Amino acid sequence: MILKTFGWSFAVTALGLVAAVLYGGWAGFGVVAILSILEISLSFDNAVVNAGILKKMSAFWQKIFLTIGVLIAVFGMRLVFPVVIVAISAKTGPIEAVRLALNDKDRYQQLVTDAHPSIAAFGGMFLLMIFLDFVFEDRDIKWLGWIERPLAKLGKVDMLSVCIALIVLLITAMTFATQAHQHGGVHVDKAQTVLISGVAGLITYLVVGGLSGYFENKLEEEEEREHEAEEEAKKSGKQVSAVVMAGKAAFFMFLYLEVLDASFSFDGVIGAFAVTNDIVLMALGLGIGAMYVRSLTVYLVRQGTLDDYVYLEHGAHYAIGALAVILLVTIQYEIHELITGSVGVILIGWSFVSSVLRNKRLAAAEGQGSAGEKTEVSSGV
Repeated sequence: MILKTFGWSFAVTALGLVAAVLYGGWAGFGVVAILSILEISLSFDNAVVNAGILKKMSAFWQKIFLTIGVLIAVFGMRLVFPVVIVAISAKTGPIEAVRLALNDKDRYQQLVTDAHPSIAAFGGMFLLMIFLDFVFEDRDIKWLGWIERPLAKLGKVDMLSVCIALIVLLITAMTFATQAHQHGGVHVDKAQTVLISGVAGLITYLVVGGLSGYFENKLEEEEEREHEAEEEAKKSGKQVSAVVMAGKAAFFMFLYLEVLDASFSFDGVIGAFAVTNDIVLMALGLGIGAMYVRSLTVYLVRQGTLDDYVYLEHGAHYAIGALAVILLVTIQYEIHELITGSVGVILIGWSFVSSVLRNKRLAAAEGQGSAGEKTEVSSGV
């Protein structure tokens, strides 16, 4: 099971480390190894959340997530995305941006650092919406009930999460964005940039999340009617339509996963500059880490880990909320990657321990119930 799920990750790791040695010697090897660990630690909550979505998808789309999705994650977000950011911020062409990335690494790092406020605002708002929609939903299983019960009641108010997100964005634009951190330790007013990027992140979440939710609901409706209308569907051809609907649902869920991964990768890409400004080593290290995150996602799905440890998803979403806040704060202040990664690990670890304790309590209660039933039967005889 381990080899089947993580086989590609092991292979990519070996190839990536060999490429690092050939490109940058043993120093390059060390940089790539550090970046791989950094990416995994920062994105473990991403794997848990992804697993909650991926378990609704077929084996075919899980393979798509591990193949095409990896190409998008590794080459798109870890290699192409920083170059695109440089091209936009420097108002230059993509070829010139690549030249800067390869030949003028200091200038390249400066441009990416200066673009951080817009990146953080976009990613922060997208992740904040994920967190708010989770905590405002009334769930049967609650982890921190003293927080989640009142929030679930508040969640009955329409569009509350959007209102709160916009309020947070306005506060961010009027506080952190007015003294946004830039390359060289200077601070400039980026309020307008942060507002536009934050609204873009919010719109992206509403569009992609709305479409995936719409098609997911349609798929569930089709599945409920499938058994009752099976014969009629075969005669009229509606069965084919149902398959197409399933494909649309899976496609938009896949698209949602990719946007979600992109938002998670923002902090990893920016944080990587604390280790190196070499785009090749950066792509190798973050790419290896991204591969393990995807394999871990599939492993969680196939093992049914989220069903066995029911609070893991809660912990991951709280980690998302913390990451969203951290991203917005980093518009003005620098926060070490160790802190960013530790917050997510602590929250997920706490939720895992809580899940284990819950399972033990349930097992003990079932054991007592079984013993009570046996006692009643024997006494009755």
